[in-house]
Amino acid sequence: MHGYSRLGLPRGSPPSSPRCRHGRSKTSGRGAATKQQQSIVERAVFFIISVVFRRRGMLLFAPLLYISGMLLYMGSVSFDVVSLKNVVIIGKPSPPGSVYRSPQLFQKLWPFMQGESNHTPNLLSTVWNSKVRKVWKPCIPKDTLKAELPKSNGLFIIEANGGLNQQRLSICDAVAVAGLLNATLLIPIFHLNSVWRDSSHFGNIFDEDFFIHALRNHVNVVRELPEDILQRFDNNISNIVNLRVKGWSSSTHYLRKVLPKLQEMGAVRIAPFSNRLAHAVSSDVQSLPCLANFEALRFSNSIRLLAEKMVDRMVKSSADSGGKYVSVHLRFEEDMVAFSCCEYDGGEEEKHEMDIARERSWRGKFRRRGRVIRPGANRVDGKCPLTPSEVGMMLRGMGFDNTTSVYIAAGKIYKAEKYMAPLKQMFPRLQMKDTLATSEELAPYKGHLSRLAALDYTVCLHSEVFVTTQGGNFPHFLMGHRRYLYGGHSKTIKPDKRKLALLFDNPSIRWEDFKRQMQDMLRHSDQKGVEVRKSSASLYTFPMPDCMCREGEAIDENSNTTTLT
Repeated sequence: MHGYSRLGLPRGSPPSSPRCRHGRSKTSGRGAATKQQQSIVERAVFFIISVVFRRRGMLLFAPLLYISGMLLYMGSVSFDVVSLKNVVIIGKPSPPGSVYRSPQLFQKLWPFMQGESNHTPNLLSTVWNSKVRKVWKPCIPKDTLKAELPKSNGLFIIEANGGLNQQRLSICDAVAVAGLLNATLLIPIFHLNSVWRDSSHFGNIFDEDFFIHALRNHVNVVRELPEDILQRFDNNISNIVNLRVKGWSSSTHYLRKVLPKLQEMGAVRIAPFSNRLAHAVSSDVQSLPCLANFEALRFSNSIRLLAEKMVDRMVKSSADSGGKYVSVHLRFEEDMVAFSCCEYDGGEEEKHEMDIARERSWRGKFRRRGRVIRPGANRVDGKCPLTPSEVGMMLRGMGFDNTTSVYIAAGKIYKAEKYMAPLKQMFPRLQMKDTLATSEELAPYKGHLSRLAALDYTVCLHSEVFVTTQGGNFPHFLMGHRRYLYGGHSKTIKPDKRKLALLFDNPSIRWEDFKRQMQDMLRHSDQKGVEVRKSSASLYTFPMPDCMCREGEAIDENSNTTTLT
């Protein structure tokens, strides 16, 4: 609808298209009706003003009403009611990268992938091409000789929450704090998480005896509350004061605020203890988180035995590539898709399922006042979980052919039958927990997501290539652990998801152009494989130089061998 000038005439504008003129011809009486509505409004405004001027007490409102009347008269404010019937509304085009078009892209590129199958050399033998560089080796003081540990200042109790690697973070930070405070550490208590819903205790996942023994010369660790502490607090751990510590607190904060309470009361709790220690800790305890994470924490015997079998099976199925395989941390479970607030190709059914999933796991969080969900913006910003087909296209573009053995570390994939099918087409030698291990072997782990994640962690740790797709504690710990094992190189593909969003939203892209972009991404991951920790980063992801030392010139990376931990 055209705006009106001060004279009430339509402003000049370019002639409309025949289609639009045809649409207006059906409502030719609209102009007269509009003028009649405006006349009625004007009369009403002048009537109100005349009434106001008769009431001296309301003269203060006269200027405001006069201005409102003038705006109405000039057409700056309009009360016209526009019927959208028979009007064609042309929306703005979606920004590049904001729409999920990967299925269309796969359909176009699949014939080219098929044409290259079995005609390319296996990339696994040459995937990491970093030239001469300094090699790093672990240098954690494991067996510092001490006559005995100094007298303890008290018992330090923490509650580890979240999934497997969130718990791992809490445990390692707790070891550092216990060493800093010269406290005795109680084996960490695991909190039952509303998302993970795993009732496992420390000993179900980690080797308690080994943990205590590995730390014996650095921190005293006990399995149970000492008798004197139990008596002091009426045999109830809840009576022990629970200190509120802010996230990322410094060593100084613990020494000034927590230590006096520990010495005064003999025991303190911090629950929850997630992300409660800053990345930079005092130099005298700098080695403790390294020792805890890379040496003292190993999985329980039952987990290690099954994990070793699974790794061995992956190696045997990868005979064509010298026993080397690719592992992928695929975050396309229902809860991850729901949390991301991204949209795929499931339409209204998908939206309904995601609303239910969000409400089930994060009650009300996504319905708070002022919360705006922008799926397109999330995708452009690289925040959407990659689908299985997107991971497959990326790997095939990088040069991994259909003879490559691929292990998928994941929970229950959202609509697995639909979304996993293209990935299985691209990589027939695809394995997951339930295909690599028998149902009898996995039976003791049913309902225990943290124990299942420990199996995934081990298989990924020993792969030649690890692919991270969504971030989080699992890939961050794995990248650091792999650097610790492989001379400082993480051997990890960390894709640029903003760039991927643009490429996957371009079904017209040529296969050669797509491959070039993917190979550039692989080279970048290779270059970033060896990184020294910055002050704001975690040593669990970047163990150099805190946990590792320079050894010398490069060695042949392809000859690296490791033992299972």
